[in-house]
Amino acid sequence: MTARRQGYALLSAIVALVVVLSTAIYVSAAAGHGRGHRHAGDAVVAGPGPHHAAPVSTGVWVGAWAAAPAGAEPGTAADGMAGRTVRNVVHTGVGGSAARVTLSNLYGDRPLTVTHATLAVAAHDDSPAAAPGTLRRLGFGGAAAVVVPAGGQAVSDPVAVDVPHDADILVSVYSPTSAGPVTYHPRARQTSYVAEGESTEDTSGAAFTGTTPYWRYLTALDVLGDEADGTVVAFGDSLTDGVTSTSGANRRWPDALADRLRAAPAADGAPRYAVVNAGISGNRLLADDPRHGASGLHRFARDVLGRPRVKAVVIDLGINDILRNRTLADPQTIVAGLRTLVDRAHAHGVRAVGATLTPFRGHRGYNAAREDVRQQVNRAIRTGGLFDEVVDFDKALRDPYDPRGLRPEYDSGDHLHPSDRGYRRMAQTLDLEKLSGSAPARL
Repeated sequence: MTARRQGYALLSAIVALVVVLSTAIYVSAAAGHGRGHRHAGDAVVAGPGPHHAAPVSTGVWVGAWAAAPAGAEPGTAADGMAGRTVRNVVHTGVGGSAARVTLSNLYGDRPLTVTHATLAVAAHDDSPAAAPGTLRRLGFGGAAAVVVPAGGQAVSDPVAVDVPHDADILVSVYSPTSAGPVTYHPRARQTSYVAEGESTEDTSGAAFTGTTPYWRYLTALDVLGDEADGTVVAFGDSLTDGVTSTSGANRRWPDALADRLRAAPAADGAPRYAVVNAGISGNRLLADDPRHGASGLHRFARDVLGRPRVKAVVIDLGINDILRNRTLADPQTIVAGLRTLVDRAHAHGVRAVGATLTPFRGHRGYNAAREDVRQQVNRAIRTGGLFDEVVDFDKALRDPYDPRGLRPEYDSGDHLHPSDRGYRRMAQTLDLEKLSGSAPARL
Protein backbone atom coordinates (compact mmCIF):
# COMPACT_ATOMS: atom_id res chain seq x y z
CA MET A 1 0.00 0.00 0.00
CA THR A 2 2.88 2.36 0.83
CA ALA A 3 4.44 1.78 -2.58
CA ARG A 4 1.07 2.39 -4.20
CA ARG A 5 0.64 5.67 -2.32
CA GLN A 6 4.10 6.70 -3.38
CA GLY A 7 3.19 5.86 -6.97
CA TYR A 8 0.05 7.97 -6.75
CA ALA A 9 2.04 10.82 -5.22
CA LEU A 10 4.60 10.63 -8.03
CA LEU A 11 1.84 10.57 -10.65
CA SER A 12 0.15 13.58 -9.03
CA ALA A 13 3.42 15.48 -9.05
CA ILE A 14 3.94 14.73 -12.73
CA VAL A 15 0.40 15.88 -13.59
CA ALA A 16 0.90 19.08 -11.60
CA LEU A 17 4.16 19.75 -13.44
CA VAL A 18 2.45 19.26 -16.80
CA VAL A 19 -0.30 21.70 -15.81
CA VAL A 20 2.25 24.30 -14.72
CA LEU A 21 4.26 23.92 -17.92
CA SER A 22 1.12 24.06 -20.07
CA THR A 23 0.00 27.22 -18.32
CA ALA A 24 3.40 28.80 -18.79
CA ILE A 25 3.37 27.93 -22.49
CA TYR A 26 -0.13 29.39 -22.91
CA VAL A 27 0.78 32.60 -21.09
CA SER A 28 3.94 32.90 -23.16
CA ALA A 29 1.93 32.41 -26.35
CA ALA A 30 -0.57 35.02 -25.23
CA ALA A 31 2.19 37.47 -24.45
CA GLY A 32 3.85 36.82 -27.77
CA HIS A 33 0.71 36.59 -29.88
CA GLY A 34 1.86 39.44 -32.03
CA ARG A 35 4.28 37.22 -33.90
CA GLY A 36 4.91 39.04 -37.14
CA HIS A 37 4.68 42.42 -35.40
CA ARG A 38 7.59 44.58 -34.29
CA HIS A 39 7.15 47.13 -31.54
CA ALA A 40 8.06 50.73 -32.33
CA GLY A 41 7.57 52.80 -29.20
CA ASP A 42 3.90 52.49 -28.23
CA ALA A 43 2.89 51.26 -31.69
CA VAL A 44 3.46 47.95 -33.41
CA VAL A 45 4.84 47.60 -36.91
CA ALA A 46 2.90 44.92 -38.75
CA GLY A 47 5.19 42.44 -40.44
CA PRO A 48 4.39 39.79 -43.03
CA GLY A 49 1.03 38.14 -42.32
CA PRO A 50 -0.94 36.33 -41.42
CA HIS A 51 -0.71 36.94 -37.68
CA HIS A 52 -2.58 34.67 -35.32
CA ALA A 53 -3.15 35.78 -31.75
CA ALA A 54 -3.73 33.42 -28.86
CA PRO A 55 -7.36 32.31 -28.51
CA VAL A 56 -9.50 33.94 -25.86
CA SER A 57 -12.35 31.43 -25.98
CA THR A 58 -13.20 28.02 -27.41
CA GLY A 59 -14.22 26.86 -30.87
CA VAL A 60 -12.59 27.44 -34.24
CA TRP A 61 -11.78 30.60 -36.19
CA VAL A 62 -13.90 31.13 -39.31
CA GLY A 63 -14.76 34.07 -41.52
CA ALA A 64 -17.87 35.96 -40.42
CA TRP A 65 -17.48 38.63 -43.13
CA ALA A 66 -14.92 39.67 -45.73
CA ALA A 67 -14.44 42.06 -48.63
CA ALA A 68 -11.63 41.88 -51.16
CA PRO A 69 -9.53 45.06 -51.40
CA ALA A 70 -10.41 46.44 -54.82
CA GLY A 71 -8.19 49.46 -55.34
CA ALA A 72 -7.14 52.94 -54.27
CA GLU A 73 -10.03 55.25 -53.46
CA PRO A 74 -10.09 58.17 -55.92
CA GLY A 75 -9.31 61.58 -54.43
CA THR A 76 -7.45 60.23 -51.38
CA ALA A 77 -3.87 60.27 -52.67
CA ALA A 78 -2.91 63.43 -50.78
CA ASP A 79 -4.66 63.25 -47.42
CA GLY A 80 -6.11 59.75 -47.20
CA MET A 81 -8.48 59.68 -44.22
CA ALA A 82 -6.09 61.54 -41.91
CA GLY A 83 -7.74 63.04 -38.83
CA ARG A 84 -11.05 61.27 -39.40
CA THR A 85 -12.64 58.14 -37.95
CA VAL A 86 -14.01 55.57 -40.36
CA ARG A 87 -16.83 53.41 -38.95
CA ASN A 88 -17.36 50.46 -41.27
CA VAL A 89 -20.68 48.61 -41.02
CA VAL A 90 -20.45 44.92 -41.94
CA HIS A 91 -22.89 42.01 -41.68
CA THR A 92 -22.07 38.65 -40.10
CA GLY A 93 -22.87 35.27 -41.60
CA VAL A 94 -22.03 33.40 -38.40
CA GLY A 95 -21.49 34.42 -34.80
CA GLY A 96 -18.98 33.67 -32.10
CA SER A 97 -17.66 34.57 -28.66
CA ALA A 98 -14.51 36.37 -29.83
CA ALA A 99 -13.55 38.42 -32.85
CA ARG A 100 -10.57 39.85 -34.73
CA VAL A 101 -10.28 42.08 -37.80
CA THR A 102 -7.89 42.56 -40.71
CA LEU A 103 -6.88 46.06 -41.81
CA SER A 104 -5.29 46.53 -45.22
CA ASN A 105 -2.97 49.19 -46.61
CA LEU A 106 -2.55 47.32 -49.89
CA TYR A 107 -2.93 50.42 -52.06
CA GLY A 108 -1.36 52.97 -49.73
CA ASP A 109 1.98 54.46 -50.73
CA ARG A 110 3.05 55.29 -47.15
CA PRO A 111 2.77 53.45 -43.82
CA LEU A 112 -0.70 53.58 -42.30
CA THR A 113 -0.59 54.49 -38.60
CA VAL A 114 -3.72 53.39 -36.75
CA THR A 115 -3.74 54.80 -33.23
CA HIS A 116 -7.28 53.80 -32.23
CA ALA A 117 -9.56 50.98 -33.37
CA THR A 118 -12.73 49.51 -31.89
CA LEU A 119 -15.35 46.87 -32.60
CA ALA A 120 -18.98 46.86 -31.48
CA VAL A 121 -22.32 45.29 -32.29
CA ALA A 122 -24.60 47.83 -33.97
CA ALA A 123 -27.60 48.97 -31.93
CA HIS A 124 -29.84 48.92 -35.00
CA ASP A 125 -29.64 48.14 -38.70
CA ASP A 126 -28.08 50.93 -40.75
CA SER A 127 -26.98 52.79 -37.64
CA PRO A 128 -23.60 54.06 -36.38
CA ALA A 129 -24.72 53.58 -32.77
CA ALA A 130 -23.30 50.69 -30.73
CA ALA A 131 -25.39 48.30 -28.67
CA PRO A 132 -24.81 48.89 -24.93
CA GLY A 133 -21.90 46.98 -23.45
CA THR A 134 -20.53 45.66 -26.74
CA LEU A 135 -17.79 48.16 -27.67
CA ARG A 136 -14.27 46.73 -27.44
CA ARG A 137 -10.91 48.39 -28.02
CA LEU A 138 -8.79 46.54 -30.56
CA GLY A 139 -5.09 45.95 -30.01
CA PHE A 140 -2.29 44.73 -32.23
CA GLY A 141 0.43 42.56 -30.80
CA GLY A 142 -0.45 43.83 -27.34
CA ALA A 143 -0.23 47.50 -28.34
CA ALA A 144 -3.07 49.96 -28.90
CA ALA A 145 -1.56 51.30 -32.13
CA VAL A 146 -0.20 49.65 -35.24
CA VAL A 147 1.78 50.79 -38.27
CA VAL A 148 0.73 48.96 -41.43
CA PRO A 149 3.39 49.21 -44.16
CA ALA A 150 2.42 50.27 -47.65
CA GLY A 151 1.18 47.16 -49.41
CA GLY A 152 0.70 45.30 -46.13
CA GLN A 153 -2.02 44.30 -43.70
CA ALA A 154 -2.43 43.80 -39.95
CA VAL A 155 -4.60 41.40 -37.97
CA SER A 156 -5.87 42.57 -34.59
CA ASP A 157 -5.59 40.65 -31.37
CA PRO A 158 -8.81 38.77 -30.57
CA VAL A 159 -11.30 40.36 -28.19
CA ALA A 160 -13.95 38.58 -26.17
CA VAL A 161 -17.37 39.76 -27.35
CA ASP A 162 -20.60 38.01 -28.22
CA VAL A 163 -20.96 38.47 -31.97
CA PRO A 164 -24.41 37.40 -33.19
CA HIS A 165 -24.94 35.86 -36.61
CA ASP A 166 -26.99 37.83 -39.14
CA ALA A 167 -26.10 41.09 -37.38
CA ASP A 168 -24.40 44.39 -38.20
CA ILE A 169 -20.99 45.00 -36.65
CA LEU A 170 -19.21 48.36 -36.37
CA VAL A 171 -15.45 48.48 -36.90
CA SER A 172 -14.00 51.95 -36.30
CA VAL A 173 -10.51 53.03 -37.33
CA TYR A 174 -8.69 56.31 -36.70
CA SER A 175 -5.41 57.44 -38.25
CA PRO A 176 -3.93 60.86 -37.47
CA THR A 177 -1.77 60.93 -40.58
CA SER A 178 -2.16 60.11 -44.25
CA ALA A 179 -0.96 56.86 -45.78
CA GLY A 180 -1.80 58.13 -49.23
CA PRO A 181 -4.45 56.35 -51.27
CA VAL A 182 -7.06 54.60 -49.11
CA THR A 183 -7.46 50.87 -49.71
CA TYR A 184 -11.18 50.38 -50.23
CA HIS A 185 -14.03 48.24 -51.55
CA PRO A 186 -16.29 50.54 -53.58
CA ARG A 187 -19.48 48.51 -54.17
CA ALA A 188 -20.33 47.75 -50.56
CA ARG A 189 -24.14 48.00 -50.93
CA GLN A 190 -23.98 49.13 -47.33
CA THR A 191 -23.82 52.58 -45.73
CA SER A 192 -20.83 53.20 -43.46
CA TYR A 193 -19.94 56.34 -41.54
CA VAL A 194 -17.24 58.99 -41.03
CA ALA A 195 -16.54 61.36 -38.13
CA GLU A 196 -14.16 64.27 -37.87
CA GLY A 197 -11.46 63.63 -35.29
CA GLU A 198 -10.93 60.59 -33.09
CA SER A 199 -14.35 59.09 -32.30
CA THR A 200 -13.73 55.35 -32.22
CA GLU A 201 -15.33 54.99 -28.77
CA ASP A 202 -18.43 57.06 -29.53
CA THR A 203 -21.24 54.60 -28.74
CA SER A 204 -24.07 57.01 -29.55
CA GLY A 205 -22.97 57.45 -33.16
CA ALA A 206 -23.65 61.20 -32.87
CA ALA A 207 -20.18 62.14 -34.14
CA PHE A 208 -20.63 60.15 -37.34
CA THR A 209 -22.31 62.79 -39.46
CA GLY A 210 -20.71 61.67 -42.73
CA THR A 211 -21.79 58.65 -44.76
CA THR A 212 -20.03 56.57 -47.39
CA PRO A 213 -20.99 53.69 -49.72
CA TYR A 214 -17.47 52.23 -49.33
CA TRP A 215 -15.67 49.91 -46.94
CA ARG A 216 -12.28 51.42 -46.08
CA TYR A 217 -9.21 49.60 -44.76
CA LEU A 218 -11.27 46.74 -43.32
CA THR A 219 -11.05 43.47 -45.28
CA ALA A 220 -12.07 40.75 -42.82
CA LEU A 221 -13.93 40.00 -39.61
CA ASP A 222 -13.25 36.56 -38.16
CA VAL A 223 -15.02 34.99 -35.19
CA LEU A 224 -14.14 32.22 -32.78
CA GLY A 225 -17.04 29.95 -32.02
CA ASP A 226 -18.89 26.73 -32.66
CA GLU A 227 -21.50 27.80 -35.23
CA ALA A 228 -19.31 26.68 -38.14
CA ASP A 229 -16.52 24.19 -38.77
CA GLY A 230 -15.01 25.95 -41.74
CA THR A 231 -15.25 28.75 -44.30
CA VAL A 232 -16.45 28.70 -47.89
CA VAL A 233 -15.32 31.60 -50.10
CA ALA A 234 -17.48 33.01 -52.91
CA PHE A 235 -14.87 34.16 -55.43
CA GLY A 236 -16.07 36.23 -58.34
CA ASP A 237 -16.91 39.54 -59.97
CA SER A 238 -19.87 41.93 -59.73
CA LEU A 239 -22.41 39.09 -59.70
CA THR A 240 -20.80 37.83 -56.51
CA ASP A 241 -20.25 41.37 -55.21
CA GLY A 242 -24.01 41.85 -55.60
CA VAL A 243 -23.88 45.29 -57.21
CA THR A 244 -27.58 45.39 -58.12
CA SER A 245 -28.90 43.91 -54.88
CA THR A 246 -30.90 46.13 -52.53
CA SER A 247 -28.52 48.32 -50.55
CA GLY A 248 -28.43 47.61 -46.82
CA ALA A 249 -30.52 44.45 -47.17
CA ASN A 250 -27.75 41.83 -47.56
CA ARG A 251 -29.34 40.12 -50.55
CA ARG A 252 -26.24 39.13 -52.52
CA TRP A 253 -26.13 35.44 -53.41
CA PRO A 254 -23.37 34.69 -50.84
CA ASP A 255 -25.65 36.25 -48.17
CA ALA A 256 -28.49 33.98 -49.22
CA LEU A 257 -26.10 31.01 -49.21
CA ALA A 258 -25.04 31.84 -45.64
CA ASP A 259 -28.72 31.93 -44.63
CA ARG A 260 -29.28 28.50 -46.20
CA LEU A 261 -26.27 26.95 -44.51
CA ARG A 262 -27.30 28.29 -41.09
CA ALA A 263 -30.82 26.92 -41.49
CA ALA A 264 -29.93 23.53 -43.00
CA PRO A 265 -30.05 20.58 -40.61
CA ALA A 266 -26.77 18.69 -40.35
CA ALA A 267 -28.76 15.49 -40.86
CA ASP A 268 -29.39 16.57 -44.45
CA GLY A 269 -25.67 16.40 -45.23
CA ALA A 270 -25.13 20.17 -45.33
CA PRO A 271 -21.74 21.26 -43.98
CA ARG A 272 -21.49 23.70 -41.08
CA TYR A 273 -19.69 26.43 -43.04
CA ALA A 274 -19.46 30.17 -42.79
CA VAL A 275 -19.57 32.13 -46.08
CA VAL A 276 -17.38 35.10 -47.01
CA ASN A 277 -17.67 37.21 -50.13
CA ALA A 278 -14.55 37.75 -52.27
CA GLY A 279 -16.29 39.36 -55.22
CA ILE A 280 -14.95 42.50 -56.90
CA SER A 281 -17.07 44.35 -59.44
CA GLY A 282 -15.46 44.37 -62.88
CA ASN A 283 -12.88 41.81 -61.82
CA ARG A 284 -11.29 39.57 -64.43
CA LEU A 285 -9.79 36.14 -64.18
CA LEU A 286 -6.75 36.85 -66.35
CA ALA A 287 -6.02 40.60 -66.34
CA ASP A 288 -5.25 43.11 -63.60
CA ASP A 289 -7.21 46.36 -63.63
CA PRO A 290 -6.39 49.42 -61.49
CA ARG A 291 -10.11 50.14 -61.04
CA HIS A 292 -11.30 46.56 -60.57
CA GLY A 293 -8.58 44.84 -58.60
CA ALA A 294 -5.86 42.33 -59.24
CA SER A 295 -6.83 39.46 -61.52
CA GLY A 296 -8.38 36.34 -60.08
CA LEU A 297 -5.10 34.55 -60.71
CA HIS A 298 -3.13 37.16 -58.77
CA ARG A 299 -5.49 37.57 -55.80
CA PHE A 300 -6.57 33.97 -55.22
CA ALA A 301 -3.94 33.27 -52.56
CA ARG A 302 -4.86 36.38 -50.58
CA ASP A 303 -8.63 36.45 -50.96
CA VAL A 304 -9.33 32.70 -50.83
CA LEU A 305 -6.45 30.71 -49.35
CA GLY A 306 -5.73 33.45 -46.79
CA ARG A 307 -9.14 33.06 -45.11
CA PRO A 308 -9.36 31.11 -41.85
CA ARG A 309 -10.13 27.40 -42.05
CA VAL A 310 -11.17 27.60 -45.71
CA LYS A 311 -12.75 24.35 -46.88
CA ALA A 312 -14.31 25.21 -50.24
CA VAL A 313 -14.39 27.92 -52.88
CA VAL A 314 -17.14 28.69 -55.41
CA ILE A 315 -15.50 30.25 -58.47
CA ASP A 316 -17.62 32.49 -60.72
CA LEU A 317 -15.17 34.42 -62.89
CA GLY A 318 -14.71 34.91 -66.61
CA ILE A 319 -17.59 37.03 -67.82
CA ASN A 320 -15.53 40.25 -67.69
CA ASP A 321 -12.71 38.56 -69.58
CA ILE A 322 -15.28 38.17 -72.36
CA LEU A 323 -17.00 41.56 -72.06
CA ARG A 324 -13.98 43.81 -71.41
CA ASN A 325 -11.56 42.30 -73.90
CA ARG A 326 -11.05 44.68 -76.83
CA THR A 327 -10.53 41.68 -79.06
CA LEU A 328 -12.44 38.43 -78.93
CA ALA A 329 -11.49 36.46 -75.84
CA ASP A 330 -9.94 33.02 -76.25
CA PRO A 331 -12.15 30.47 -74.43
CA GLN A 332 -9.23 28.06 -74.05
CA THR A 333 -7.21 30.71 -72.20
CA ILE A 334 -10.12 31.35 -69.83
CA VAL A 335 -10.50 27.63 -69.18
CA ALA A 336 -6.77 27.31 -68.56
CA GLY A 337 -6.98 30.14 -66.01
CA LEU A 338 -9.84 28.39 -64.22
CA ARG A 339 -7.81 25.18 -64.17
CA THR A 340 -4.93 27.05 -62.54
CA LEU A 341 -7.22 28.26 -59.74
CA VAL A 342 -8.48 24.72 -59.16
CA ASP A 343 -4.93 23.38 -58.99
CA ARG A 344 -4.03 26.03 -56.39
CA ALA A 345 -7.11 25.20 -54.35
CA HIS A 346 -6.32 21.49 -54.42
CA ALA A 347 -2.73 22.14 -53.39
CA HIS A 348 -4.13 23.55 -50.14
CA GLY A 349 -6.81 20.89 -49.65
CA VAL A 350 -9.63 23.23 -50.70
CA ARG A 351 -12.61 21.91 -52.62
CA ALA A 352 -13.35 23.81 -55.86
CA VAL A 353 -16.90 24.34 -57.14
CA GLY A 354 -17.22 25.97 -60.56
CA ALA A 355 -20.10 28.20 -61.65
CA THR A 356 -21.24 28.49 -65.25
CA LEU A 357 -21.22 32.00 -66.75
CA THR A 358 -24.66 33.61 -66.88
CA PRO A 359 -26.39 35.12 -69.94
CA PHE A 360 -26.11 38.78 -70.96
CA ARG A 361 -28.09 39.28 -74.16
CA GLY A 362 -29.44 42.84 -74.20
CA HIS A 363 -26.43 44.22 -72.37
CA ARG A 364 -24.45 46.83 -74.29
CA GLY A 365 -21.46 44.49 -74.52
CA TYR A 366 -23.37 41.61 -76.08
CA ASN A 367 -22.67 40.24 -79.53
CA ALA A 368 -22.93 36.82 -81.12
CA ALA A 369 -19.17 36.18 -81.07
CA ARG A 370 -18.92 36.87 -77.33
CA GLU A 371 -21.95 34.68 -76.72
CA ASP A 372 -20.16 31.85 -78.52
CA VAL A 373 -17.13 32.27 -76.22
CA ARG A 374 -19.41 32.08 -73.18
CA GLN A 375 -21.01 28.91 -74.47
CA GLN A 376 -17.61 27.30 -75.09
CA VAL A 377 -16.42 28.15 -71.57
CA ASN A 378 -19.64 26.80 -70.08
CA ARG A 379 -19.30 23.52 -71.97
CA ALA A 380 -15.81 23.11 -70.54
CA ILE A 381 -17.08 23.89 -67.02
CA ARG A 382 -19.94 21.40 -67.31
CA THR A 383 -18.16 18.54 -69.05
CA GLY A 384 -14.42 19.16 -68.95
CA GLY A 385 -13.72 17.77 -65.48
CA LEU A 386 -12.33 21.15 -64.39
CA PHE A 387 -14.00 21.34 -60.99
CA ASP A 388 -14.87 18.98 -58.17
CA GLU A 389 -18.51 20.03 -58.59
CA VAL A 390 -20.46 22.44 -60.79
CA VAL A 391 -23.25 24.87 -59.94
CA ASP A 392 -25.17 25.81 -63.07
CA PHE A 393 -26.00 29.49 -62.57
CA ASP A 394 -26.54 29.82 -66.34
CA LYS A 395 -29.31 27.22 -66.36
CA ALA A 396 -30.87 28.67 -63.21
CA LEU A 397 -31.13 32.24 -64.51
CA ARG A 398 -31.56 32.00 -68.28
CA ASP A 399 -34.80 32.74 -70.07
CA PRO A 400 -36.33 29.44 -71.27
CA TYR A 401 -37.61 31.26 -74.38
CA ASP A 402 -34.23 32.81 -75.16
CA PRO A 403 -31.35 31.11 -73.28
CA ARG A 404 -28.96 33.88 -74.39
CA GLY A 405 -30.67 36.30 -71.96
CA LEU A 406 -31.75 36.41 -68.33
CA ARG A 407 -35.22 35.37 -67.31
CA PRO A 408 -37.15 38.67 -66.84
CA GLU A 409 -37.90 38.22 -63.14
CA TYR A 410 -34.23 37.48 -62.46
CA ASP A 411 -32.97 40.51 -64.42
CA SER A 412 -32.09 43.70 -62.51
CA GLY A 413 -32.79 45.63 -65.69
CA ASP A 414 -29.30 45.90 -67.17
CA HIS A 415 -29.50 42.39 -68.71
CA LEU A 416 -26.27 41.32 -67.00
CA HIS A 417 -26.76 41.48 -63.23
CA PRO A 418 -29.50 39.64 -61.35
CA SER A 419 -32.29 41.14 -59.28
CA ASP A 420 -32.66 40.26 -55.58
CA ARG A 421 -34.82 37.37 -56.69
CA GLY A 422 -32.16 36.28 -59.15
CA TYR A 423 -29.44 36.34 -56.49
CA ARG A 424 -31.63 34.26 -54.20
CA ARG A 425 -32.18 31.79 -57.03
CA MET A 426 -28.40 31.47 -57.49
CA ALA A 427 -27.97 30.54 -53.82
CA GLN A 428 -30.82 28.06 -54.01
CA THR A 429 -29.25 26.38 -57.03
CA LEU A 430 -26.11 25.35 -55.17
CA ASP A 431 -26.32 21.84 -53.70
CA LEU A 432 -25.04 22.33 -50.15
CA GLU A 433 -23.59 18.83 -50.00
CA LYS A 434 -21.30 19.71 -52.93
CA LEU A 435 -19.43 22.11 -50.69
CA SER A 436 -18.17 19.36 -48.41
CA GLY A 437 -15.80 16.50 -49.04
CA SER A 438 -12.10 16.17 -49.55
CA ALA A 439 -10.29 17.89 -52.40
CA PRO A 440 -8.43 15.47 -54.71
CA ALA A 441 -4.91 14.73 -53.62
CA ARG A 442 -2.21 16.52 -55.57
CA LEU A 443 -0.24 14.04 -57.68
